[in-house]
Amino acid sequence: MNVWGLTDRGAVREQNQDAFFKWSDGKNGVVLVCDGMGGARAGNVASKLAVEVFSEIIVHSHQEPSERLTNALAAANNRVLQHAHTQPDCRGMGTTLVGALIEDGIAHIINVGDSRAYYISENGIERITRDHSLVEDLVERGRITPQEARNHPNKNVITRALGADRHLEGDLFSRQMEPGSMLLLCSDGLSNMLEDQEILFEALHGGLLAECCQRLLNIALQRGATDNVTAVLLALDAPEENEIEE
Repeated sequence: MNVWGLTDRGAVREQNQDAFFKWSDGKNGVVLVCDGMGGARAGNVASKLAVEVFSEIIVHSHQEPSERLTNALAAANNRVLQHAHTQPDCRGMGTTLVGALIEDGIAHIINVGDSRAYYISENGIERITRDHSLVEDLVERGRITPQEARNHPNKNVITRALGADRHLEGDLFSRQMEPGSMLLLCSDGLSNMLEDQEILFEALHGGLLAECCQRLLNIALQRGATDNVTAVLLALDAPEENEIEE
């Protein structure tokens, strides 16, 4: 197992409010992406706090995976709420979160907001998570098409986030990871800039896996990268020539 990750403020934003975490002992792994919100109201603080609290629990807890993910999310949410309550400059801040714990070849995933998890293999690319967003709700109700959602004026409006509600629930997923498969976690700054099939091509045919996140970032930057861009890629049983860890 190998894992790589990067984050960039993009071509327009003055501040990077994304944060990520990656860890692997070669057999198991943890990956996490948070996209902070709040403009000047410390979205970068929200994402950083969420990453710190969530990753600490996930790496060191011995509970079963779904319980560990749920408890880590609740603790991260409480920490963001507590900080916003005690620090006037941070009131109104929040963050998305998508996190995965990979144990014994199974990816256990939790998400809140519109940061995503994709499963990638020779058979194609599959979006595992569902966005908690206004446009995702409109697509599900048949009001707009997925392509219209990509250009919708309210595409950045999310319906669930850490820091918004003390009683927060995340969606849980699990996915068996086949040998040679990959898990990509990213903020919407990447998924809004690239089609799923473009992500798939870069992962399978673009070159070294160790450089995949950078290639994805470069494409987003070439297209204007109107938001912060974060990508974390975990590969199971990657070929020898790709076994380079950041």
